[in-house]
Amino acid sequence: MRKPRRLLVIASVVVAVVAVTAVGLSMAASSASAYPIRTISLKMPSAYRPVAAPRTTDDYHCTLLNPHLTQNSYVISSQFTAGSPEDHHAITYLVPPSLAATAERNDADGKGWSCFGAAQEPGLPVDQILSTPMLSVWTPGHGADVLPRGTGIPLPAGSLVIMQVHYNLLAGDKPVRNALVLHTVAASTPLKPLKLLIMYAPPDVPCPAGISGPLCSRAASLANLGQRFGPTAVKFVNQVEAACGRNPSDPPAGDSTSCSWPLWNGGYLLRVQGHMHLLGRSFQMVLNPGTPRAQTVLNVPSYNFDYQKAYNLSAPVVMKAGDKIGVSCTYDPNLAQELPILRKDPPHFVTWGDGSTDEMCTGLAWYSTSPPDPNFPV
Repeated sequence: MRKPRRLLVIASVVVAVVAVTAVGLSMAASSASAYPIRTISLKMPSAYRPVAAPRTTDDYHCTLLNPHLTQNSYVISSQFTAGSPEDHHAITYLVPPSLAATAERNDADGKGWSCFGAAQEPGLPVDQILSTPMLSVWTPGHGADVLPRGTGIPLPAGSLVIMQVHYNLLAGDKPVRNALVLHTVAASTPLKPLKLLIMYAPPDVPCPAGISGPLCSRAASLANLGQRFGPTAVKFVNQVEAACGRNPSDPPAGDSTSCSWPLWNGGYLLRVQGHMHLLGRSFQMVLNPGTPRAQTVLNVPSYNFDYQKAYNLSAPVVMKAGDKIGVSCTYDPNLAQELPILRKDPPHFVTWGDGSTDEMCTGLAWYSTSPPDPNFPV
């Protein structure tokens, strides 16, 4: 359940319209009777011991969970509980009822499967899985994932949940048993369905001055990325470079990156989050960057990997078809020699990658096609 809304003052984070919505799980009793909230507690069937993929210090593992839904619902909040410091991040996906039986047959032993990059289960088409909504995203410091008032993510009866967890074995390799709690209301509740936009910018961070090694060449580092995660990892890097107007064979290198993505449809921006890895120093998301209409919706001037959060905007930001959302990130490559967890890895030219020693620049933006009621009880 939800706490009454209050403002948070966070020195290192500035969110559009200044205010940040508090996250919590309590609600006034008067509204609870009108829109009952159901709590669904899910846990991995057994502890899983992460095993690094060849030439990596990372493991992506997916677990299929059954919430035993008998009615169409909305998810209004969730709480992922990390079982160990190895948990680098976690994403939960919805498996629609039409694919549930196939998913259960393909995971008959209940042990899950390896899922680098995508949460695709063996036997299920990746486009069908990835076209369904993410239910929640957890990163260190995230806490409870409470959606903006008056909104929810549809969860049809008979759906299953995939829990994809990225384990960083530089932090350990003990058995882990993660848990997830979903708070739902009936689909008859007049909520606005949330949709998710994901924007990327390609990092190309050279080794710091005075540091050398065979992987300080971008070509050698990309070849190493392919050895660790397969050719699709390198293909994705090249696709993002091209989408951002860069030459994939010779993109500009430096300690910062940015990219703008066009919006095909309008809507009301309600919730934002930025994600980088351990070299990240700052993150910014701007609507219509470089124009007189530029509006900063998220500014994280002192990024901390161990304190990543999604922020609910205090008022919707109107987006129009044809607008652009820009994401930009800065990095400090010297942290690779300063952080004990990164010193274990040889110096390398840092590109986009799924590994904890690689980098990312990801912006997540949740929106609705019509404005929600900010005073709605759930």
